[in-house]
Amino acid sequence: MFDKLGQYSESLIKDSDLISKDRKDLLDELSIYVKEKLISRKEVHLVFICTHNSRRSHMAQIWAQAAAHYYGLENIKSYSGGTQKTAFNLSAVKALQEAGFKIKEIKEGKNPKYKVRYDKKANPLICFSKVYSHKKNPVEGFVAIMTCSDADEACPIVEGADYRTTIKYEDPKKYDGTDLQEQAYREKSMQIGREMFYVFGKVAGLLKY
Repeated sequence: MFDKLGQYSESLIKDSDLISKDRKDLLDELSIYVKEKLISRKEVHLVFICTHNSRRSHMAQIWAQAAAHYYGLENIKSYSGGTQKTAFNLSAVKALQEAGFKIKEIKEGKNPKYKVRYDKKANPLICFSKVYSHKKNPVEGFVAIMTCSDADEACPIVEGADYRTTIKYEDPKKYDGTDLQEQAYREKSMQIGREMFYVFGKVAGLLKY
């Protein structure tokens, strides 16, 4: 893992006491499911879903992949998608860059593509906004993780998912255009990162027993 990102990640791990008991109970359910799947088959595919696939679902996908890598869980593959497609929000990109991810735009346009790296030895994530059923995402046997209430309500059933759970995050979009915009995206990235490290730290611990 890149030095800056590694240091940032360790600070998130140390701050796990900031996660409420109710949130931990929810995250523990996901950890247990992922652990069981890792035991029973080769790879576990996680698809993080929100309405526009522009902010929370991308941040969750990226932090999940980095956290799984940190704990040596190389059979975890993370993806994201929306009920609609828009574009990977630039404020979300900036917040992740500040944390230490190396993000490079590789295709311009209304819906640009980005190469996201968290370790020079790991394959990068290619991130762009898409619907969750996009051909780049798994079509069956995956874990669907709903990161917003709108997507949760719009998709009572996610076709092809083996397991569906809801881990909602407040949308930092509400602060767009205000003096709190950068802070809101930074804090949301931190919250999501902290919770993804909690999940995969728990998975790694469970696999030892």
